[in-house]
Amino acid sequence: MEVLFPTRKDQQLYSSRAALVRRFGFEEADLIMRRLAQLRAADNLAIMGCLPPARCHQLVGDKRGQFSVDLKHPYRLVFAPVAPVPRLPDGGIALARVTAIVIIERVDYHG
Repeated sequence: MEVLFPTRKDQQLYSSRAALVRRFGFEEADLIMRRLAQLRAADNLAIMGCLPPARCHQLVGDKRGQFSVDLKHPYRLVFAPVAPVPRLPDGGIALARVTAIVIIERVDYHG
């Protein structure tokens, strides 16, 4: 998949292991880099659901239409399909047709 970022600053952060280490520490920087590599290697978003360690799942509530993958607990890497979002006849997202995403944030949305 194509992985995009909302700003140039975010692109620079997530493209540099050194910058990630400075901001989040060694362990989480490596995990973020691994998750980004998995996202880039996947042909589409449906494939990410087959990777149990990533635990890719669709969010609800005010984050409806967004997805997340696990990082170091309790943090998640949140992203969304790039518009126009492919839809199923029932209105759901056609995961197999999502081939580009935008990273939104690294966040603990549980608390």
